[in-house]
Amino acid sequence: QVQLVESGGGLVQPGGSLRLSCAASGFTFSSYGMSWYRQAPGKERELVTSISNTGSSTSYADSVKGRFIASRDNAKNTVYLQMNSLKPDDTAVYYCSTFLWFRTYWGQGTQVTVSS
Repeated sequence: QVQLVESGGGLVQPGGSLRLSCAASGFTFSSYGMSWYRQAPGKERELVTSISNTGSSTSYADSVKGRFIASRDNAKNTVYLQMNSLKPDDTAVYYCSTFLWFRTYWGQGTQVTVSS
């Protein structure tokens, strides 16, 4: 079955960096695009970034453009989110996601808290 497992979240000071990882299994990872979403308390889940199956194409929400970088290692079935210059507004649960077989799959999420 499809499994997505995020890791790497934590508490970081404003201006700091974190790298999230999402390990995928149960499908042919190299054939599918991946996305990162986030959900802050009291807010709707929002798309942060998407990356193509080869990693050659990425897109970002305006709020993270220039600060976050998505990448993937198809040999390791893992997608990454490098988050730099973090702000308190980046505080949220971050989820990786993929769409295959007519449905969206989600990981369990990893908490990122940006606070001094």
